Order: sequence, then C-alpha cells, then structure tokens
Amino acid sequence: MRNLLLFLGIVIFAVILYTTLGNPSKPKIELVPISRIVQEVNNNQVDKVTVESNSVQAKLKNGSTLKAEKESGVGIGDYGITPDRVDLSVDNHSIANFWYGILQLVLPAIVIGGFIYFMYRNAQGGNMKAISFAKTTARVVTGVKKTTFKDVAGLYNAKQELQEVVEFLKTPEKFQKLGAEIPKGVLLIGPAGVGKTLLAKAVAGEAGVPFFTLSASEFVEMFVGVGAARVRDLFAKAKKVAPVVIFIDELDAIGRQRGTGMGGSHDEREQTLNQILVEMDGFETDSRVIILAATNRPDVLDPALMRPGRFDRKVILDLPDRQEREEILQVHVRNKPIAKSVDLAIVSRQTPGASGSDLKNIVNEAAILAARDNKKDINQHYMSEAIEKVLIGPERKSHLMGAHERRVAAYHEAGHAIVGKVVPNGDPIHKISLVSRGMALGFTWSLPDEDRVMQSKSHFEDEIASLLAGRASEEMIFDEVTTGAANDFERASRIARDMVTQFGMSSLGPIVWGERQDNFLGRGTEIRNYSEKQAELIDNAVKDIVETERARAKEILHKESGFLEALAQRLLKEETVEGADFNDMYDTFHGKVKTPKTSRRPAKATVKTAKV
Repeated sequence: MRNLLLFLGIVIFAVILYTTLGNPSKPKIELVPISRIVQEVNNNQVDKVTVESNSVQAKLKNGSTLKAEKESGVGIGDYGITPDRVDLSVDNHSIANFWYGILQLVLPAIVIGGFIYFMYRNAQGGNMKAISFAKTTARVVTGVKKTTFKDVAGLYNAKQELQEVVEFLKTPEKFQKLGAEIPKGVLLIGPAGVGKTLLAKAVAGEAGVPFFTLSASEFVEMFVGVGAARVRDLFAKAKKVAPVVIFIDELDAIGRQRGTGMGGSHDEREQTLNQILVEMDGFETDSRVIILAATNRPDVLDPALMRPGRFDRKVILDLPDRQEREEILQVHVRNKPIAKSVDLAIVSRQTPGASGSDLKNIVNEAAILAARDNKKDINQHYMSEAIEKVLIGPERKSHLMGAHERRVAAYHEAGHAIVGKVVPNGDPIHKISLVSRGMALGFTWSLPDEDRVMQSKSHFEDEIASLLAGRASEEMIFDEVTTGAANDFERASRIARDMVTQFGMSSLGPIVWGERQDNFLGRGTEIRNYSEKQAELIDNAVKDIVETERARAKEILHKESGFLEALAQRLLKEETVEGADFNDMYDTFHGKVKTPKTSRRPAKATVKTAKV
C-alpha cells in the first residue's frame, strides 16, 4: 500500500507539472489589451470569443489566440462584442476557478509533503530493523498438521519420558499433589537421523500448548549482545503465554564449555549461554516454561547447563533395532503404493545400523526407482535395489573394467566370501557382486542374523581374517598385489588396534592405552599416555593379530582353492551371486546337506569392497 501511494503521488505530481507548464503542441496564447480584441472583432477577424470572469479569449480566423483582461464590473457588451457580431460564449465559473487555483497550489504541497513523509518512514524503518536484531526469531508452531507420538515408531523409552512432560502440561495437579516438580529442561541426545526433531514435533502436537521452536545458531548475530537480548526476549514472550514449551535445536552451537578455547574464542556465544543459564534457573524462573533441546554432541556442553535444575533429564535416543526398524518402515510406506509381495521384515533385516532417516531415504529411493521404470507400485526388487544404493553406493553402469581387472576383482570378492563362510563367527553372505557401486569395484555383502551390542574376541578375529582374504586370494592366484585391498587393510588395522588399546584383547592385558577426547559417536582424537617403549609393544601386538589372521585366511583359501576357482568363474560369468545361491553352491561342491549355521553379527552390515 505504501508503494502504491508513493506511485500515485508521483503520477499526480507529473500531471500537475504537465498542466502547469502547458502542452507544447497547443498553440501559444498572445496576451493583448482588450482594445486589440475589440479591433479584431470590428475587422471581422474573430471566430469565437470566450469570456471567463474578467478573462476574455478570442480565437482568430488565422488560428491564433488572443487573451485580454477586461475591467471588473463591465460587461462584454459594453465593448461592442455582442452575439450578433461574433460567436460569444460566457462561462461564469468563478467558484470552480477559485478551487482549481487552490488545488494547483495545495496539491503540489501535498505530494511533496507525502514524499518527505515516506522518506522519513523508510529511514525510521531502517532504525527499527536494527533494533529488531534484539528480538527473538522463535517461531510458534500453529496451523500445521499435528505430529503425535503415534507417528513416531520405536523410541519407546524416549516417548515415555516425554509423555510425562506432556501430562504435566495438561494436568499439573496430578504431580503437584505428590510434591513432584516437572523437569525444567529435557535434553534429547542421539546421533543424527534417529528422530530428535521428530520427537519434539510430537511433543508440540500432543501438548496442546504454545510451542516455540528455533535453532541455537539463531541467537548469535553480527552485533555484540544480540544473543543475550534474544534469550531475554524469548523467555519474556514465553512467560506471557505459559504454560509453554521452547525447543532449541542443535544446542551445542551455543552450549559449548566456557573458557576452554574449543571452537575458537567467542565471547558473544558465552554471553548467550550465560543468559540461558540465568533464565533456566536464576532468581526469576517460571516452572511452566519447559525447555526441550536436542544435540548429538553432549560431550562438549557446559557442565552448568547439564546440572540438575536446568537440563535435569537426559533422554538417550539410539539407533533402532530390527523390530523398531520394521515399525519405522511401516510409517514411511503408509502413503505409498506398496506391492503385497513386499516383506518389511526382510527389509528390516537387511538394514542393520540404519537410522530412521536412512530408512525414510531407502523407501523414497525405492519409489523413485519404481517410477523410473513406470511401475504402479513398489515391489521387493526395488526395495532391495534402494538398500544397496543407500548403504553401499549408487551403481556405476558407465564404469567398465578391463578383462584382467575384472578377474582380479572376481577372485578378490570370492576370497572374502569363502573365508567369511568358513570362519565360525562369520556373518551370513547376502550377496557377492562385481557391479561397481560408489567407490568399490565390487563388493561382498554380509548380513548378521540378529542385532548385537557386545562383540567377542573371536568375532573380531574372524572379521579381520575375512577382510584380509581378498588380498590373500590375489597373492595366491596372481602372485601379485593391487590397491584393491586398501579399504580392507584400513578397517582390519583399526579393529586390531582397538582390540589392543581399548578392549584388552591382547597379550598386553586388560589395560586401556591412550585417552580419547570428544569421542562421542566414535569420533575424536587420541592422546598418548604411554611411553615410546609401550608404543612399540602396542604396534607389535597389533601386527601379531593382523599377521595371524592373514595367515589363517591364506590357509583357508589354500584348502578351498577348488571352490575359489569355481566361485570366481561364476562371478565372471554372472557378475552377481545371491547369498542363497552361494550357500547352495558351497554345499554342493563339498557334498554336504545344507544346514543352517548359527552366526553372530555386529551392529552394522559388513561390506568388503575392492577399492582403487
């Protein structure tokens, strides 16, 4: 509206200028004495005479126009100009002419004044924008489709903890009768993709109270003191509509430990954190304002933020187990055309270690693959293809291996599969393929039978042996080595070093060698707290484990050399061998009746790859 008014003002101003200055195309009017017009009338040179108040305008026959002023109170007939002599027109619009004159004076002033007013408003708006930096950017969740706990599959313990928060907001007297106080802060802790933000949305949908949501990074801006001011503004607005829930995502952006230099010196961030600490548990607190926050880095949060009275309740969200994965898949396929042949239990078994977001991505990729082939529903084939694409990598159809490189990859993958089959604690082989996916020239995909949290020493040793079997197979067949086993060596070395330094599974005894910092979710740096002599003993212990398992892998492959050749030739012919076909082939080759093998599995699927 403001821009429209400004535009109209400019247009009116232009019209006034146009009418005031006159149209250049119109003939010029010559100002003369009234006697000149009388003379032209007497000479019969006038076509028309127009009288407006005391102004007399005469249009001559030659096209020119004369204009004169007569005496006030004297009629035009007194000058001898009568209708019988000339075409005479008298317009007595004195009042209209008066207002027209006023309008000509006032309207330009109005336009100029309006222009100055809008300029002032714009300047004032700029100042208000600078002040608005201190206002919170929190958004109130309203008018959207509600997410409830029914939409969150799995996470039973986390939902129970948060359900108590919802009940307190709805029926606080139930807890107050027993003198119970609801936690002022609830911290959701877990790796990326497990559903922290989804749970927060469910709390918003269940609570039925105002729900403020924002990211921790939104507190800090370019101006000093803005973060603390926004915290004060956020809590001030929340207290006005209490009971209320405030959700802060990625809390570690402002909640890092103070004075440690972690993440660089940032006084503004620390002042923001100080203000949050005061608002959560200071002199003036409101128990009806509940803070809900999420992070995947609890190890870096300030201790003052984690103490009781602030975030008194920590809710741990872990990766889903097989049953929870199946329930999550049921949620994600709810509005998709899934074929009756699809067994979500199989999909759940094929995705150990996958988070909720991974499973959502798998279902979406399956839908994309089905749409690409113009199918009307999603069958089991597309689900399996999507799992391989997400967990291993997209298929590289354009990558064509040479004949020798293809033979090396076939024997490499066959070595992985055979040793993984023979060792007592190996995971069942799900698929062997020479199809390039991601950075791998080929892959051997093994899937565990059940979720497992604890790992045994023998399982680690069998996994190392199967990882080193690819290189052992290359040495045995080609008497040459390639770079294809680089990733295998990296993983085997890491497992062996953890066995020695972290799990006490070596001759050095049950001692932890080295300290890790910021190692939440398996990431961090290691600090050596042992001597150079001990470092040499650790290196030797790691080397002994790797060499022992390498020798065992070679021994197994020498005994299975015939089956190794048969499996490699089949891979060269068919490119892919499914797990069931591999087991039938192994039993047939050894003249055995197929029997189920009890095996254990780690938390995630094992994929051995040939990598360049």
